[in-house]
Amino acid sequence: MASFADAADKTAIALVAGETSGDLLASRLLSGLRPHLPDALMHGIGGPHMMQHGFVSDFSMEKLSVRGLFEVLAHYREIKGIQNALRDRLLEERPAVFIGVDAPDFNLGLEAQLKEAGIPTMHFIGPSIWAWRGGRIKKIARAVSHMLVIFPFEEEIYRKVGIPATYVGHPLAQVIPMEPDVQAARALLGLQPDARVVAIMPGSRMSELKYNAVAFVAAAKLLRQRDPSLQFVAPMAGDVQRRYFDELIAQAGLQDVPIQVTNGESYRAMAAADAVLVASGTASLEVALFKKPMVIAYKMMRASWHVLRHMGYQPWIGLPNILAREFLVPELLQDAATPQALADAMWMQLQDGAHREQLQRRFTEMHHTLLRDTAAESAQAVLNLIGHPSRTA
Repeated sequence: MASFADAADKTAIALVAGETSGDLLASRLLSGLRPHLPDALMHGIGGPHMMQHGFVSDFSMEKLSVRGLFEVLAHYREIKGIQNALRDRLLEERPAVFIGVDAPDFNLGLEAQLKEAGIPTMHFIGPSIWAWRGGRIKKIARAVSHMLVIFPFEEEIYRKVGIPATYVGHPLAQVIPMEPDVQAARALLGLQPDARVVAIMPGSRMSELKYNAVAFVAAAKLLRQRDPSLQFVAPMAGDVQRRYFDELIAQAGLQDVPIQVTNGESYRAMAAADAVLVASGTASLEVALFKKPMVIAYKMMRASWHVLRHMGYQPWIGLPNILAREFLVPELLQDAATPQALADAMWMQLQDGAHREQLQRRFTEMHHTLLRDTAAESAQAVLNLIGHPSRTA
């Protein structure tokens, strides 16, 4: 467990990332920050990508990777206990800054308490107030000293209500190549170079797998009936997710569907694919940056769906469609996400050559818009907030 008391002469930076995508995004910030603060103590909650930059995780990130209103309630006491324990430690240790990376339900409450105590707070990846009802912005103003935003239109939204904000580009736009190497990805995954390949991506959270995996694999079975030569690859976030996926598929009697399940390898799967069936979330943007046709789908606990379906005030939930301001790719949600509907929508993505070319052009434009030196720009914003001179200044 990290201790600032052991390093009183060091700058202390506290961060919390709540899931796999946040871990990757935070690692980009740390890669830019670490050269300026080589001896800084960086700790909180994070994953393996953050740890590559000397980050120490005091609690398991998996504990925060729960999605859905009622799913979160089932784990509320444990999550709240972690939040309180981390809050108390940071109030005592007083880091130079606390940076919450996504996970707004966990981080904004923690940030509000730290900011009230005089600890500067940043939030990296703004909550989607532009996609859902915007009442949250008052809570953000109370909690956050400075926002780091990843979409260009977000700066004005926050600045209008007096919240300092810096657009740093989307880290994934720098990580993902502008022109993916399809054949190299297929060779590394052991896929046939001339086959048609579909990537199945039901989500990285256990709750996402619970509600999406069976429908996604059942759709793959229907697609294979139309074209027996189709190859399927399903990247899992880790061993735990892979075992759960296998268990769900076996329980549904779908274990005979020939799907190559991998640990990690999500980017190779996207690069190798002709089309992707993907759960809504950051992964859908990753697929767009790989310039691939896709169908976005999402299922959740029915009680959560009945609440959340009334909260959106724009017609899209998928990030590629939100950025495009139109339905570039299909979205099938909850009861609409039947295996047959998913298979039909995916078949069109595979068959429509003109649509594929249009998507490639639009996704390339999107990639250029989001491409900035996120590591350097987000790190500089942190240094400015804490009053630490840049080593290159």
